Amino acid sequence: MQATKAEADEAELERILKENRLLQQENEIFSSYLTRVTRSSDGNDDDAKRDKRVKRKLRTQALLTLEQKNQICSAEYEEKQKETADTKINSEKLIDTLRAVLEETDLRIAELKKDAYEFKRDIVVGAENFRNGKTMAEKVVKYMEDKLRQKDAIIEKLRLKNATIKSQIQKVNAQLKQKEEMGDVLHYIDFHQLQIENKQYVAKIDERNQELLKLKMTTGNTVQILNTLKKTLTGVMHDREYLKKEIEARKAVLKKIKTDMGLVDEEMRKEEKTNKAMAAKSEQSSEMPHVLDYVAQKAEMYELEKELRNWERKLEIAEMDAKRRKAIRRRQGHK
Repeated sequence: MQATKAEADEAELERILKENRLLQQENEIFSSYLTRVTRSSDGNDDDAKRDKRVKRKLRTQALLTLEQKNQICSAEYEEKQKETADTKINSEKLIDTLRAVLEETDLRIAELKKDAYEFKRDIVVGAENFRNGKTMAEKVVKYMEDKLRQKDAIIEKLRLKNATIKSQIQKVNAQLKQKEEMGDVLHYIDFHQLQIENKQYVAKIDERNQELLKLKMTTGNTVQILNTLKKTLTGVMHDREYLKKEIEARKAVLKKIKTDMGLVDEEMRKEEKTNKAMAAKSEQSSEMPHVLDYVAQKAEMYELEKELRNWERKLEIAEMDAKRRKAIRRRQGHK
Protein backbone atom coordinates (compact mmCIF):
# COMPACT_ATOMS: atom_id res chain seq x y z
CA MET A 1 0.00 0.00 0.00
CA GLN A 2 2.81 2.39 0.92
CA ALA A 3 4.68 1.46 -2.32
CA THR A 4 1.57 2.28 -4.39
CA LYS A 5 1.23 5.66 -2.66
CA ALA A 6 4.93 6.45 -3.24
CA GLU A 7 4.59 5.61 -6.93
CA ALA A 8 1.51 7.82 -7.20
CA ASP A 9 3.34 10.70 -5.45
CA GLU A 10 6.31 10.25 -7.76
CA ALA A 11 4.07 10.29 -10.86
CA GLU A 12 2.30 13.42 -9.57
CA LEU A 13 5.67 15.11 -8.93
CA GLU A 14 6.81 14.24 -12.46
CA ARG A 15 3.60 15.69 -13.90
CA ILE A 16 3.99 18.91 -11.88
CA LEU A 17 7.63 19.28 -12.99
CA LYS A 18 6.60 18.78 -16.62
CA GLU A 19 3.87 21.43 -16.28
CA ASN A 20 6.41 23.79 -14.67
CA ARG A 21 8.81 23.32 -17.58
CA LEU A 22 6.02 24.03 -20.08
CA LEU A 23 4.94 27.12 -18.14
CA GLN A 24 8.56 28.31 -17.97
CA GLN A 25 8.88 27.95 -21.74
CA GLU A 26 5.61 29.83 -22.26
CA ASN A 27 6.78 32.59 -19.92
CA GLU A 28 10.04 32.93 -21.85
CA ILE A 29 8.13 33.17 -25.16
CA PHE A 30 5.63 35.70 -23.77
CA SER A 31 8.41 37.76 -22.15
CA SER A 32 10.31 37.89 -25.44
CA TYR A 33 7.14 38.91 -27.30
CA LEU A 34 6.31 41.60 -24.74
CA THR A 35 9.84 43.00 -24.77
CA ARG A 36 9.90 43.14 -28.56
CA VAL A 37 6.47 44.78 -28.81
CA THR A 38 7.36 47.32 -26.12
CA ARG A 39 10.65 48.17 -27.84
CA SER A 40 9.04 48.52 -31.26
CA SER A 41 6.24 50.79 -29.95
CA ASP A 42 8.44 53.27 -28.05
CA GLY A 43 8.25 55.92 -30.78
CA ASN A 44 4.64 55.34 -31.85
CA ASP A 45 1.78 56.90 -29.85
CA ASP A 46 -0.92 54.76 -31.40
CA ASP A 47 1.03 51.61 -30.65
CA ALA A 48 1.67 52.84 -27.13
CA LYS A 49 -2.05 53.42 -26.56
CA ARG A 50 -2.83 50.01 -28.03
CA ASP A 51 -0.22 48.39 -25.77
CA LYS A 52 -1.71 50.12 -22.73
CA ARG A 53 -5.13 48.77 -23.66
CA VAL A 54 -3.62 45.31 -24.11
CA LYS A 55 -1.86 45.55 -20.73
CA ARG A 56 -5.10 46.67 -18.98
CA LYS A 57 -6.93 43.82 -20.67
CA LEU A 58 -4.23 41.37 -19.63
CA ARG A 59 -4.44 42.63 -16.02
CA THR A 60 -8.16 42.00 -15.95
CA GLN A 61 -7.66 38.67 -17.71
CA ALA A 62 -6.06 36.02 -15.52
CA LEU A 63 -5.01 33.61 -18.28
CA LEU A 64 -4.40 33.90 -22.00
CA THR A 65 -6.76 32.17 -24.34
CA LEU A 66 -5.56 29.46 -26.71
CA GLU A 67 -6.03 31.80 -29.67
CA GLN A 68 -3.88 34.50 -28.03
CA LYS A 69 -1.18 31.96 -27.24
CA ASN A 70 -1.28 30.79 -30.83
CA GLN A 71 -0.94 34.37 -32.13
CA ILE A 72 1.97 35.09 -29.82
CA CYS A 73 3.75 31.87 -30.74
CA SER A 74 3.18 32.52 -34.44
CA ALA A 75 4.55 36.05 -34.10
CA GLU A 76 7.59 34.80 -32.18
CA TYR A 77 8.13 32.02 -34.73
CA GLU A 78 8.05 34.50 -37.60
CA GLU A 79 10.41 36.80 -35.70
CA LYS A 80 12.85 33.94 -35.05
CA GLN A 81 12.68 32.94 -38.70
CA LYS A 82 13.42 36.53 -39.67
CA GLU A 83 16.32 36.68 -37.21
CA THR A 84 17.61 33.37 -38.55
CA ALA A 85 17.40 34.65 -42.14
CA ASP A 86 19.14 37.90 -41.16
CA THR A 87 21.82 35.95 -39.28
CA LYS A 88 22.28 33.69 -42.30
CA ILE A 89 22.62 36.69 -44.64
CA ASN A 90 25.07 38.42 -42.28
CA SER A 91 27.02 35.18 -41.90
CA GLU A 92 27.20 34.73 -45.67
CA LYS A 93 28.39 38.32 -46.04
CA LEU A 94 30.97 37.75 -43.30
CA ILE A 95 32.07 34.50 -44.96
CA ASP A 96 32.42 36.28 -48.32
CA THR A 97 34.40 39.05 -46.65
CA LEU A 98 36.66 36.58 -44.85
CA ARG A 99 37.12 34.59 -48.06
CA ALA A 100 38.09 37.76 -49.91
CA VAL A 101 40.48 38.68 -47.08
CA LEU A 102 42.02 35.20 -47.20
CA GLU A 103 42.43 35.38 -50.97
CA GLU A 104 44.01 38.81 -50.66
CA THR A 105 46.26 37.50 -47.85
CA ASP A 106 47.32 34.55 -49.99
CA LEU A 107 48.10 36.89 -52.87
CA ARG A 108 50.03 39.19 -50.54
CA ILE A 109 51.99 36.22 -49.11
CA ALA A 110 52.81 35.05 -52.63
CA GLU A 111 53.97 38.57 -53.56
CA LEU A 112 56.10 38.78 -50.40
CA LYS A 113 57.67 35.39 -51.14
CA LYS A 114 58.36 36.52 -54.69
CA ASP A 115 59.88 39.81 -53.46
CA ALA A 116 62.02 37.93 -50.91
CA TYR A 117 63.22 35.52 -53.59
CA GLU A 118 64.02 38.37 -56.00
CA PHE A 119 65.78 40.34 -53.23
CA LYS A 120 67.89 37.31 -52.32
CA ARG A 121 68.64 36.62 -55.98
CA ASP A 122 69.41 40.20 -57.05
CA ILE A 123 70.88 41.73 -53.85
CA VAL A 124 72.05 39.09 -51.37
CA VAL A 125 73.64 36.90 -54.04
CA GLY A 126 73.71 38.97 -57.24
CA ALA A 127 74.97 42.25 -55.77
CA GLU A 128 77.80 40.73 -53.76
CA ASN A 129 81.29 41.85 -54.67
CA PHE A 130 83.48 38.84 -55.33
CA ARG A 131 86.63 40.63 -54.12
CA ASN A 132 85.64 41.91 -50.69
CA GLY A 133 82.36 40.01 -50.13
CA LYS A 134 80.33 43.22 -49.56
CA THR A 135 77.07 44.21 -51.22
CA MET A 136 77.37 46.85 -53.95
CA ALA A 137 75.33 49.96 -53.13
CA GLU A 138 74.62 50.82 -56.77
CA LYS A 139 72.69 47.58 -57.33
CA VAL A 140 70.78 48.02 -54.07
CA VAL A 141 69.72 51.55 -55.03
CA LYS A 142 68.73 50.41 -58.53
CA TYR A 143 66.70 47.53 -57.07
CA MET A 144 64.84 49.88 -54.69
CA GLU A 145 64.15 52.40 -57.46
CA ASP A 146 62.72 49.64 -59.69
CA LYS A 147 60.49 48.45 -56.86
CA LEU A 148 59.27 51.99 -56.17
CA ARG A 149 58.47 52.49 -59.86
CA GLN A 150 56.48 49.25 -59.85
CA LYS A 151 54.55 50.40 -56.77
CA ASP A 152 53.84 53.77 -58.38
CA ALA A 153 52.52 52.00 -61.49
CA ILE A 154 50.24 49.86 -59.33
CA ILE A 155 49.01 52.94 -57.42
CA GLU A 156 48.25 54.74 -60.67
CA LYS A 157 46.39 51.69 -61.99
CA LEU A 158 44.30 51.46 -58.81
CA ARG A 159 43.62 55.21 -58.90
CA LEU A 160 42.29 54.96 -62.44
CA LYS A 161 40.18 51.96 -61.50
CA ASN A 162 38.81 53.84 -58.46
CA ALA A 163 37.95 56.84 -60.64
CA THR A 164 36.15 54.54 -63.11
CA ILE A 165 34.13 52.94 -60.31
CA LYS A 166 33.24 56.37 -58.88
CA SER A 167 32.02 57.53 -62.30
CA GLN A 168 29.91 54.37 -62.60
CA ILE A 169 28.43 54.99 -59.12
CA GLN A 170 27.61 58.59 -60.08
CA LYS A 171 26.01 57.38 -63.28
CA VAL A 172 23.84 54.84 -61.43
CA ASN A 173 22.87 57.45 -58.81
CA ALA A 174 21.88 59.84 -61.59
CA GLN A 175 19.74 57.14 -63.21
CA LEU A 176 18.04 56.40 -59.85
CA LYS A 177 17.44 60.09 -59.25
CA GLN A 178 15.99 60.46 -62.75
CA LYS A 179 13.65 57.51 -62.15
CA GLU A 180 12.54 58.97 -58.82
CA GLU A 181 11.81 62.33 -60.49
CA MET A 182 9.86 60.59 -63.27
CA GLY A 183 7.85 58.62 -60.71
CA ASP A 184 9.23 55.32 -61.89
CA VAL A 185 9.69 54.10 -58.34
CA LEU A 186 8.62 50.69 -57.12
CA HIS A 187 5.51 50.73 -54.96
CA TYR A 188 4.93 48.44 -52.02
CA ILE A 189 2.77 46.07 -54.09
CA ASP A 190 5.45 45.85 -56.79
CA PHE A 191 8.10 45.24 -54.16
CA HIS A 192 5.91 42.57 -52.53
CA GLN A 193 5.40 40.96 -55.93
CA LEU A 194 9.15 40.99 -56.50
CA GLN A 195 9.64 39.35 -53.10
CA ILE A 196 7.17 36.60 -54.05
CA GLU A 197 8.93 36.07 -57.37
CA ASN A 198 12.25 36.06 -55.56
CA LYS A 199 11.01 33.35 -53.20
CA GLN A 200 9.76 31.34 -56.15
CA TYR A 201 13.11 31.68 -57.88
CA VAL A 202 14.90 30.72 -54.67
CA ALA A 203 12.70 27.62 -54.40
CA LYS A 204 13.48 26.76 -58.03
CA ILE A 205 17.17 27.31 -57.37
CA ASP A 206 16.99 24.99 -54.35
CA GLU A 207 15.19 22.41 -56.47
CA ARG A 208 17.83 22.71 -59.19
CA ASN A 209 20.56 22.44 -56.54
CA GLN A 210 18.97 19.24 -55.25
CA GLU A 211 18.81 17.88 -58.79
CA LEU A 212 22.42 18.94 -59.33
CA LEU A 213 23.43 17.18 -56.10
CA LYS A 214 21.64 14.01 -57.23
CA LEU A 215 23.35 14.27 -60.61
CA LYS A 216 26.71 14.72 -58.90
CA MET A 217 26.08 11.63 -56.77
CA THR A 218 25.00 9.69 -59.86
CA THR A 219 28.06 10.95 -61.71
CA GLY A 220 30.28 9.87 -58.80
CA ASN A 221 28.76 6.40 -58.82
CA THR A 222 29.11 6.26 -62.60
CA VAL A 223 32.76 7.29 -62.35
CA GLN A 224 33.40 4.59 -59.75
CA ILE A 225 31.71 1.98 -61.95
CA LEU A 226 33.67 3.28 -64.94
CA ASN A 227 36.96 3.00 -63.03
CA THR A 228 36.06 -0.56 -62.00
CA LEU A 229 35.22 -1.44 -65.60
CA LYS A 230 38.46 0.17 -66.76
CA LYS A 231 40.44 -1.97 -64.31
CA THR A 232 38.53 -5.06 -65.47
CA LEU A 233 39.15 -4.09 -69.10
CA THR A 234 42.85 -3.62 -68.38
CA GLY A 235 43.01 -7.11 -66.83
CA VAL A 236 41.12 -8.56 -69.80
CA MET A 237 43.51 -6.83 -72.21
CA HIS A 238 46.50 -8.29 -70.34
CA ASP A 239 44.88 -11.71 -70.44
CA ARG A 240 44.19 -11.22 -74.14
CA GLU A 241 47.83 -10.36 -74.86
CA TYR A 242 48.98 -13.35 -72.81
CA LEU A 243 46.57 -15.69 -74.60
CA LYS A 244 47.57 -14.24 -77.96
CA LYS A 245 51.24 -14.95 -77.24
CA GLU A 246 50.31 -18.40 -75.92
CA ILE A 247 48.32 -19.14 -79.10
CA GLU A 248 51.24 -18.02 -81.27
CA ALA A 249 53.60 -20.26 -79.28
CA ARG A 250 51.17 -23.18 -79.54
CA LYS A 251 50.84 -22.56 -83.28
CA ALA A 252 54.63 -22.64 -83.61
CA VAL A 253 54.78 -25.88 -81.60
CA LEU A 254 51.96 -27.37 -83.71
CA LYS A 255 53.73 -26.38 -86.91
CA LYS A 256 56.92 -28.00 -85.65
CA ILE A 257 55.01 -31.16 -84.64
CA LYS A 258 53.42 -31.32 -88.09
CA THR A 259 56.87 -30.96 -89.66
CA ASP A 260 58.24 -33.72 -87.39
CA MET A 261 55.24 -35.91 -88.21
CA GLY A 262 55.93 -35.43 -91.90
CA LEU A 263 59.56 -36.45 -91.39
CA VAL A 264 58.46 -39.46 -89.31
CA ASP A 265 55.96 -40.46 -91.97
CA GLU A 266 58.69 -40.18 -94.58
CA GLU A 267 61.03 -42.30 -92.47
CA MET A 268 58.23 -44.83 -91.86
CA ARG A 269 57.61 -45.08 -95.58
CA LYS A 270 61.33 -45.60 -96.14
CA GLU A 271 61.47 -48.27 -93.40
CA GLU A 272 58.43 -50.01 -94.84
CA LYS A 273 60.08 -50.07 -98.24
CA THR A 274 63.26 -51.45 -96.63
CA ASN A 275 61.27 -54.08 -94.69
CA LYS A 276 59.42 -55.09 -97.81
CA ALA A 277 62.71 -55.37 -99.70
CA MET A 278 64.27 -57.41 -96.88
CA ALA A 279 61.19 -59.66 -96.67
CA ALA A 280 61.36 -60.23 -100.41
CA LYS A 281 65.06 -61.09 -100.14
CA SER A 282 64.40 -63.47 -97.18
CA GLU A 283 61.72 -65.26 -99.16
CA GLN A 284 64.05 -65.60 -102.15
CA SER A 285 66.99 -67.10 -100.13
CA SER A 286 65.86 -70.39 -98.50
CA GLU A 287 69.28 -71.17 -96.92
CA MET A 288 69.07 -68.31 -94.36
CA PRO A 289 67.88 -69.39 -90.87
CA HIS A 290 64.51 -68.35 -89.56
CA VAL A 291 64.24 -65.43 -87.21
CA LEU A 292 62.55 -67.50 -84.47
CA ASP A 293 65.40 -69.99 -84.55
CA TYR A 294 67.86 -67.15 -84.11
CA VAL A 295 65.87 -65.85 -81.15
CA ALA A 296 65.72 -69.30 -79.53
CA GLN A 297 69.44 -69.83 -79.99
CA LYS A 298 70.14 -66.41 -78.54
CA ALA A 299 68.01 -67.20 -75.48
CA GLU A 300 69.76 -70.54 -75.01
CA MET A 301 73.11 -68.75 -75.23
CA TYR A 302 72.01 -66.33 -72.49
CA GLU A 303 70.95 -69.24 -70.25
CA LEU A 304 74.28 -71.01 -70.79
CA GLU A 305 76.20 -67.82 -69.99
CA LYS A 306 74.13 -67.44 -66.84
CA GLU A 307 74.92 -71.04 -65.75
CA LEU A 308 78.59 -70.44 -66.54
CA ARG A 309 78.66 -67.42 -64.26
CA ASN A 310 76.95 -69.43 -61.51
CA TRP A 311 79.53 -72.26 -61.80
CA GLU A 312 82.38 -69.77 -61.80
CA ARG A 313 80.99 -68.18 -58.60
CA LYS A 314 80.66 -71.61 -56.98
CA LEU A 315 84.24 -72.42 -57.99
CA GLU A 316 85.51 -69.23 -56.41
CA ILE A 317 83.62 -70.01 -53.19
CA ALA A 318 85.04 -73.55 -53.09
CA GLU A 319 88.59 -72.28 -53.66
CA MET A 320 88.18 -69.73 -50.89
CA ASP A 321 86.84 -72.45 -48.55
CA ALA A 322 89.75 -74.76 -49.40
CA LYS A 323 92.27 -71.96 -48.71
CA ARG A 324 90.55 -71.23 -45.38
CA ARG A 325 90.70 -74.93 -44.31
CA LYS A 326 94.31 -75.16 -45.37
CA ALA A 327 95.14 -72.14 -43.29
CA ILE A 328 93.33 -73.59 -40.26
CA ARG A 329 95.24 -76.89 -40.53
CA ARG A 330 98.49 -74.99 -40.87
CA ARG A 331 97.81 -73.00 -37.66
CA GLN A 332 96.87 -76.22 -35.83
CA GLY A 333 100.13 -77.93 -36.98
CA HIS A 334 102.23 -75.04 -35.54
CA LYS A 335 100.49 -75.40 -32.20
